[in-house]
Amino acid sequence: MRKTEPLTLQVELVTQGRKVGDNIPAGKGERNRLLRIIREYVKERRPVGPLSKDELERHAQNIIAISQTEEKYRNYIGVLINNEVWREALAGTPFARRLLLLPKCLRDEQKCQGQLDAYGLVCRHCDQCMIGDVQSEAEGLGYVVMVAEGSPMVMSLIESGKIEAVVGVSCMSVLEQVFPYMETAAAPGIAIPLLQDGCRNTSVDLDWVWDAIHLSGKKETYRLNPDRLRRQVDLYFGLESLRNIMGASQGETQEIACEWLSKSGKRWRPFLTACVIQSLNGQDDETISTEAARLAVAVECFHKASLIHDDIEDNDPLRYGRETVHAKYGIEIALNVGDFLLGEGYRLIGQCCVSSDQKVRMLQAAADGHRTLCLGQGAELCWRRNPEVLRVGEILEIFRQKTAPAFEVALHLGAIYAGTDDDLCQVLRKYSEALGIAYQIYDDLQDFKTPDETGDILAMRPSLLLGLAYEQAKDDQRSVLEAFWQRAKQFSKNESEMVNQILWQTGSVETAENLIELYKNQAIRSLSELKNSNLKGLLRRVIGKIFNDIESMVCCNEYKAANNTDSTLGSESAE
Repeated sequence: MRKTEPLTLQVELVTQGRKVGDNIPAGKGERNRLLRIIREYVKERRPVGPLSKDELERHAQNIIAISQTEEKYRNYIGVLINNEVWREALAGTPFARRLLLLPKCLRDEQKCQGQLDAYGLVCRHCDQCMIGDVQSEAEGLGYVVMVAEGSPMVMSLIESGKIEAVVGVSCMSVLEQVFPYMETAAAPGIAIPLLQDGCRNTSVDLDWVWDAIHLSGKKETYRLNPDRLRRQVDLYFGLESLRNIMGASQGETQEIACEWLSKSGKRWRPFLTACVIQSLNGQDDETISTEAARLAVAVECFHKASLIHDDIEDNDPLRYGRETVHAKYGIEIALNVGDFLLGEGYRLIGQCCVSSDQKVRMLQAAADGHRTLCLGQGAELCWRRNPEVLRVGEILEIFRQKTAPAFEVALHLGAIYAGTDDDLCQVLRKYSEALGIAYQIYDDLQDFKTPDETGDILAMRPSLLLGLAYEQAKDDQRSVLEAFWQRAKQFSKNESEMVNQILWQTGSVETAENLIELYKNQAIRSLSELKNSNLKGLLRRVIGKIFNDIESMVCCNEYKAANNTDSTLGSESAE
């Protein structure tokens, strides 16, 4: 088998972020809920900045009452309110007159190749942390970027007239020190709080950072909102919408196919297609064209067809918590519905109003993806006839063939439809391959952590965890794993639990988590070649959404040494 790079297992341990600070809501969903409430509140009340201490406190108390949240989040709510008050003003400030302020302790001190000077950190873009990515993106837009804490420095730049607005990332204590200077100067600013105070292992809502630095009132710099775009894509999978897109029903086979397409699922693939089309065409996320929707449905047709066939091959009784198609209708009908969906996908592509050359390229991309997926699935099915221990490289190659093509097809179809060239498709291919492998490892890991009768560990499927464990196991452990791989006998519950213990003891779970990070970072680095900032930012945020990421960032405690008192919105430091 062709090996996928990198296959080295000498992966550094990924530092796990600490628990979110007590003064910040722990869940991303709750933080987003608060942000939505605050935006609606500011839109309705229209408070005018700069807000005084008393005004900010009053508005924060109103939000606490409206949202029915806890008093301890008052400072955090105050920061978000201040952000929304200045949001419109910052959007109207040219990128070239904005400062992006990042904490220098965001870096990984053990790996960082940057140098510290009198003004902060000089980043060498070594890809060991997120500083380089964020700095490159902001500087590409025209920002002045500083990787340093220091309110006097911010004030000096504002007073010089060179900077008119600031986007800052830091812990709450530092933000409370810096932004009073901006209030004094009536300078627009948005602050993205780190989720913990302290000097190490803190984290941030990175999608908020991306949204803030791209904020603009200009159409050409409009940033697509992935959540709204996702909701728009989901609308096209209601039964009525599907029937409009696929045409009048021509029999029960089509009705079953429509029903299956409408079933709940993650729908990452049609979402990616819509992302590419909307980004490259410069359209906003609320006006998906009928033809773009048709292409997104085509992508999902291919995916749902593969799931029908996969469920038959694996004899899985459930999908999305409900009966699989073959369990409900029988294998013969299920096979036929799967084949119908493949044909329907190609038919929908053929209906696209694009040039002949584009249509040929789109059909070729779909066919290549279909072929590669079958090769990967075929390798797994052939292995089942004589199940022997699979090496990690062999398992990753199956993952590459089985999972990455669906992502690649989704992205390529959108890109070709939007009229892009082969150079972009090459970038998307690298991104898809790394994303697909990371996604399959992630799925493998979720199966292990939430086991059921259909999980990869218990079923006859290649499991990366078993492969990793085998390569690290001792002789007696290897014998158990070999028997489990080969299913030489029926394993009892106790023996299955013994296998699970070996997976933990050999560190395979931790190594799999590190490999996810490795391939995610590979996908992120592949985006550095993209010239379209809208697409680049959106694909970067998609990674975070797929894997429910909170990006790890390290912050600095410099100000705490100088100010040992607890800061509050009512203190002098927050005035």
